[in-house]
Amino acid sequence: MSTQLVFIALQTNDDTRSIIDAIEADNPHATVHRYPAMVKIDAPGRLEINRATIEDLIGRNWDMQELQLGLISLAGNIDETEDQFVLAWR
Repeated sequence: MSTQLVFIALQTNDDTRSIIDAIEADNPHATVHRYPAMVKIDAPGRLEINRATIEDLIGRNWDMQELQLGLISLAGNIDETEDQFVLAWR
C-alpha cells in the first residue's frame, strides 16, 4: 500500500459534523485540519468512510451518496459501495 497522502475536504455544517467524527473514529492514522468553513482530513495511503459508523453517530439510516452534499474536494482513487467509501492510491 502506498503511503502517499489521500484527503477529503468537507464543508463544516450540521450535516457533516457526524461524518467528520466518523472518519476520525475509523481512521486513527488520519490528520484533521479544521478551518472556519471546511475540514480537510489527510491520511497516508488510505482513508475509509463507513456507513455503519455514521449511522451509529446520527441515529438513523444514512445513504453513502449523502456524502456528496458536503463534499468540497478529494484526492485519491475512489472505491465506493453502499457500505463504504474508500480513498487510496493504486
